[in-house]
Amino acid sequence: MTDASQYLLVCYLAAEDGEESVSPGYVADELDRSPAVATETLQRLEGQGYLTYEPYDGATLTASGRETAAELYETYAVLSTFFRDVLELEDPEREAMALAGSVSSLVTERVAETLLEAEDADSVDVPARASTTENC
Repeated sequence: MTDASQYLLVCYLAAEDGEESVSPGYVADELDRSPAVATETLQRLEGQGYLTYEPYDGATLTASGRETAAELYETYAVLSTFFRDVLELEDPEREAMALAGSVSSLVTERVAETLLEAEDADSVDVPARASTTENC
């Protein structure tokens, strides 16, 4: 569900920002796709029950779509944080958006654990080692 997951995430993020429905043009801009491709994909997602699509009004997530998108968002958030804080990528959100639908829950869990371990390690005050003047 890689490509479809990006569309669901864009709709989910827009809904979280208070947008009632999302226009195909907005989705196309966010994903760097043509409006025609965005419209076609939104219609396909409607056929799969993830959203409702009304021409001129846009797309609105269904309960099933919102649930799926919320799960994708968790993966997106973990990957985005990892890409920003650990890999120091220039555009971590775009990278996370591209991969969120391709990563298993196991991978997401392990990346989250790695982030927590790194956070815990940063918060531990490790005393500096005393330097020695002995020759090695």
